[in-house]
Amino acid sequence: LRRLARRDHSVAELRRALLDRGHAPDEIEAVIERLRAERYLDDRGFAERFARSRMAHPGLGRARVRQGLHQRGVARAETEAGLAGALREVDERAVLDGLARRYWRQHARVEPARRLPRLGAFLLRRGFAAGVVHERLSAQWPRWTDALEGLEPVEVHAGEHE
Repeated sequence: LRRLARRDHSVAELRRALLDRGHAPDEIEAVIERLRAERYLDDRGFAERFARSRMAHPGLGRARVRQGLHQRGVARAETEAGLAGALREVDERAVLDGLARRYWRQHARVEPARRLPRLGAFLLRRGFAAGVVHERLSAQWPRWTDALEGLEPVEVHAGEHE
């Protein structure tokens, strides 16, 4: 409970921490079940809170949020549900636009035709989908859209997410 009071954890993180502290596996499972029953531990809720905080404050896209949740041992179904919940409250395009404008100002010494592709690469590294990056940057800086060559939207196949 002290660990959960400091910060939110996924089931896998808590399990790993308790194993590292030398607790027996059967004790750990009993504790995890009790915490789940009392709603102190919930991977779906954890995923949503994690996604909302990472998207809103440091400005990460879906791919980076998914990666972070995967590293914390959250299952794919809970990850997707958490992302969906976070996206009801956080406008990913507005986050991208804000990051783009800030980057644009901070790198004002670089000529726009070189700055725009660098900005696109920066946003891709932040986990935003190429199609969304291309769309938003083309909308904000239409004069230099030809500098975005290579960031065109790609087809998303069944089972893949943008």
